[in-house]
Amino acid sequence: MKKICILGSGRQGTAAAYDILKFHSNCELTFADSNIQNAERAQLRIKKLLSSETSIFQINIEKKIELINFLSEFDIFLSSVPYEYNPYLTDIAIESKTSMVDLGGHTLNVRKQLEKNNLAENAGITIVPDCGMGPGMNISVALMGIESMDDPQEVYIWDGGLPLNPNPPWNYNLFFNIVGLTNEYDGSAFFIENKKIKEVPCFEYLEELKFKELGMLEAAVTSGGLSTMPWTYEGKLNVLHNKTLRFPGHWDKMIAYRQLGLFSTNKISFQDKLISPREFYHSLLEPKIFVDSPKDICVMRVKVIGKNKSKPVITTIDIQEKYDSKTGFLAMEKWTGWHASIMMIEILNGNVRKGAIPIEKALSGSVFHTRSLLRGYDFKINIK
Repeated sequence: MKKICILGSGRQGTAAAYDILKFHSNCELTFADSNIQNAERAQLRIKKLLSSETSIFQINIEKKIELINFLSEFDIFLSSVPYEYNPYLTDIAIESKTSMVDLGGHTLNVRKQLEKNNLAENAGITIVPDCGMGPGMNISVALMGIESMDDPQEVYIWDGGLPLNPNPPWNYNLFFNIVGLTNEYDGSAFFIENKKIKEVPCFEYLEELKFKELGMLEAAVTSGGLSTMPWTYEGKLNVLHNKTLRFPGHWDKMIAYRQLGLFSTNKISFQDKLISPREFYHSLLEPKIFVDSPKDICVMRVKVIGKNKSKPVITTIDIQEKYDSKTGFLAMEKWTGWHASIMMIEILNGNVRKGAIPIEKALSGSVFHTRSLLRGYDFKINIK
């Protein structure tokens, strides 16, 4: 009997728990959270959806010894807490000898985590950071395209989570922590161009793309979407790009906010008080884009250009996911939580080596494709 812990019982963690219990029959699952009410809500929801029994536990993850002792009883845990805790939790995983998957989102953190490969291997555990929708699933879908040809040369990825019923002027709803959203909008992304890694500032490379049902969308660079894939494929691919999709006008607003300095974390003096521009920005924006019961659609498109048996080939993969009224799961919760749970199940089944492994090496495109079809994913694959 495998023992699984979901550390942080919010939206994505609950979706991951649902998927694990549905597709991995022989396991015990515990929700651990600093707020026991959150854990109770997740437990009740799983009970209603699957009639599955789970356990709950209240814990402060900053109490290191207590956390190590607690996690040492588990085979694997999912970190669905804010991304800044993941390097710390990587050390906890090694000390407790518990395998770990996280929802990542910060590439520099992930690279630090992967430096612990030997320590994780010696501890007999597997650590895979940066699972989720993007980074995570977008990389797995890109691998599907890469694996479809002998000589992949260029990879382009577009993905985004959007409201089903957008309301102006924002035309966007908050589907995950606003801190994580601004993290994606700040700094730079790492791409591959001319077979070399290139740092590209957020909001660059703006373009328009047309999608079924949604019409025209705008794509722009955001940070962290490719995780460590650029380093893995440097010198192998000529081009590797990833952009985030939004409704028209969104990026112009975000560019203006950034130019105002609202993304800055450096405190400024305002009316004789020190305030953080970013925290101030969050306090104003979050109520405007937060919806109690949002309904969303997630879209993803991958285009891989290369050669197959010396002949030019282009593989395009399109996939969409909508809010599920039967389970109440958002499309983003499914794509985020289920990608992490697929990875966890692969680890539990002994299909991933020990150590700290980047997502592009831990989960092949073919395995992801097979597992996702069991979950009803509807891929539109065009090869020409």
